[in-house]
Amino acid sequence: MAHKAVTGTASDRVEDAKKIAVLAAPVRIEIVSTLEAMGGTATVAALAGQLGRPADGLYYHLRALLRAGLIEEQPGSGHGRCYRVPSARGLRLRYKPGATANAKAVGRVAASISRLAQRDFARALSHAGTVVEGPQRELWAVRLRGWVDATELAEINQLLLKLVELFLRSRPKPASKLVALQWILAPIDAKPARRAVADKSATRRRSR
Repeated sequence: MAHKAVTGTASDRVEDAKKIAVLAAPVRIEIVSTLEAMGGTATVAALAGQLGRPADGLYYHLRALLRAGLIEEQPGSGHGRCYRVPSARGLRLRYKPGATANAKAVGRVAASISRLAQRDFARALSHAGTVVEGPQRELWAVRLRGWVDATELAEINQLLLKLVELFLRSRPKPASKLVALQWILAPIDAKPARRAVADKSATRRRSR
């Protein structure tokens, strides 16, 4: 869902806090990400089949997304109502950090993404056939913490953007597998070592 790409202009990203808040419900995140995974357009019946939910239960959420301009409705083609994401680049959010309504809404979306990731991981882990090693590995849970400079941070963002583009290009095809990928990149305030600990370490080194 809601890919937060690192390039592009502000005009093609959703910034309004009220619109972002509409997206915060996990089922709406799933609807948007499923639309993107299906090539950007799908009927309600197809969405319901992919999500494992009754079609009637999706209309309320589809209408909310439609009113917020997060998705669009296309003319019916004899197979029921059809919806699409407005941009081929996927639905993206613009962050406005600080004490802003935007930041609060984005935080709610991130929390829902985390809950979906936890659910997906637990479900996959419960299946004995899930691949967890080798080049076809499909289940990971990792937290990395490290020091990066400006050049390395730019490289990280380029790699993440490449993943976004790879997912946006994906289409259902024979022998393909549907997967979900979520990540959070966030700066951390580094805490200086406590002086007492540092002094104690220095004393031990001198006494050796």
